[in-house]
Amino acid sequence: MPPLSDQPRVWLITGASSGLGMRFMTHLIGRGEYVIASARSLEKLDKVIADAGIKGAERLKALRIDVTDGAEKVKAQIDQAAAFWGRIDVLVNNAGSAIPSLFEEGGTTILRRQFETNVFGLVDVTTAVLPYLRKNPGSCLLVIGSRSVWRPEFTGAGHYSASKAAVHAITENLMSELSEFKVKVLLVEPGGFRTEGVASQRYYLGNQIPEYDDLRRRGQEMLAKMPGHQPGDPDKAVEAVIDVVKGEGMAKDKPWPNYLILGSDAERDVKKKIDKVTSDLDTFLDLTRSTDYEE
Repeated sequence: MPPLSDQPRVWLITGASSGLGMRFMTHLIGRGEYVIASARSLEKLDKVIADAGIKGAERLKALRIDVTDGAEKVKAQIDQAAAFWGRIDVLVNNAGSAIPSLFEEGGTTILRRQFETNVFGLVDVTTAVLPYLRKNPGSCLLVIGSRSVWRPEFTGAGHYSASKAAVHAITENLMSELSEFKVKVLLVEPGGFRTEGVASQRYYLGNQIPEYDDLRRRGQEMLAKMPGHQPGDPDKAVEAVIDVVKGEGMAKDKPWPNYLILGSDAERDVKKKIDKVTSDLDTFLDLTRSTDYEE
């Protein structure tokens, strides 16, 4: 089997019918790669592909994968995907959902919904694809995380941020466990990008608590102002990630990063949280060290 660096790769993308997933599909085909594009609705995905007028469609396969179908069904769908070209070289774990809700109002109702897609669905897809990645040293596992892990204080983002924090921890564990198989792992942490999904987000209103009326209203207003004002260009984001995997563009001759922060707003939030944690650690360093057993 030729080295991955010497041939086009086979990329499997979840959530390819919109947002970053759709852009991964079109940009990868444009760069000569092979793509298995998947989505919960095959009808919607087929329409997106037709509307995009993609050249090189012989290198594109569309497949229905609903990440919430459960491990057994997801594995069968992944095996079907791998049968197209006999391999999967790069998994792009992109499928996800965001349900804005104040934390007390949403409680475990919204938390379970967020984890079902963003965490359990991601894990089912990943564990089904890993046997194929482990066959190919140099293969890649890409996980689309979120800068919200660094800024969970944003009103209405608690449940979503919690699910992405779990995703980050799982991904960091896999960085270690997959290293001996030479499977590269990349945690992508985007800030705000102008994709279609943000405009469709609606606050959970199934358990309105009067004391939160003002905070909820302000949260809804902030969310309504976001579409079209995010600083990030999603096409540039996708190109940057592909460059890292292929070792091209600004990633040429640079070491594998493990973490890829995308967007100036994400940069700001990551640095702000690091500074805050470091400051608290330094302030209470004597207390922190005082809790060890005395030898």
